[in-house]
Amino acid sequence: MILKTLSFVTLGSVFTLMFIGGYVSASGVGLTCPKWPLCPAGFVPMQEFIIEYFHRSVAATTALLVFVTTVFTLRSRVSPKRMKIALIVASCAAIGQISLGAIVIIERLHAVLVTIHLGLGLVLFSMMLISVSYSYRLDNKKNETRSDSSSLRTTTTNS
Repeated sequence: MILKTLSFVTLGSVFTLMFIGGYVSASGVGLTCPKWPLCPAGFVPMQEFIIEYFHRSVAATTALLVFVTTVFTLRSRVSPKRMKIALIVASCAAIGQISLGAIVIIERLHAVLVTIHLGLGLVLFSMMLISVSYSYRLDNKKNETRSDSSSLRTTTTNS
């Protein structure tokens, strides 16, 4: 149950981050905070940097969620190998996104880099979607096993 919830929350965070990133790109505020990783005021958000600051804050939170989900899945005995592989790829994509995000700012929003940043974000989203799919299958298998054992107990008791 925890794995299902954690992977779903992480997927939602990745989606939200992509939505905010699209807004940052479309509204042209991608360089309002020209330093990376912090804005000129450091951790204090200022009015003129608020959108970009929010994007970076959600990105940091999302990356943390991806890493926590990956660690939890790798430690789980019930999660399938393919789910573990998808989350390892997602973690690598998150590290790539952080690095590429910094390069995009340093290179002043070079179009090719921004496009690669989006593409890698889609890979991250896809891997999280796969992990959510596997977590729901795991939950369904647990429920089927419980109902099978309950019906077996009922049959044995009635005999």
